[in-house]
Amino acid sequence: MINELENKIETVSIDARGPRFSAALTTLVLASALVTSQLWIVIVQAIVFAIGAIKGPQFTPYAVIFKKFIKPRLKGKAVLEDVRPPQFAQTVGLLFALAAITGSLAGITPLFTIAVSFALAAAFLNAAFNFCLGCELYLIILRVRLSHG
Repeated sequence: MINELENKIETVSIDARGPRFSAALTTLVLASALVTSQLWIVIVQAIVFAIGAIKGPQFTPYAVIFKKFIKPRLKGKAVLEDVRPPQFAQTVGLLFALAAITGSLAGITPLFTIAVSFALAAAFLNAAFNFCLGCELYLIILRVRLSHG
């Protein structure tokens, strides 16, 4: 069934190293937001997540940095991946960032802390171990949808 879906939908491929680099930057940004409890840092990260969720992760500022400064220095052939799982992961990150923003604006500090912590944990897993939780969630949802018609 997955092959049938692949035949019906034309996909965009991206260099798989780009989202991992972006996850490393996201880890740094979210860690600083968590340590300082600065709302503006989470807002900036939410904007990055929104760009990745709406246009695709290849259009985020982190991807621009990767393409311009990092990718030319990397050796070896780029491993390409479907853009849809990382784009979905950006959407999940955006939801956590929005929850953190809501928590901060509503004065619910634990919501801010928990939402930023979850997004930070996911970004760290991707950056350190190349394990994208949002991508895995996307694939699980895809399998469930395909198995149910």
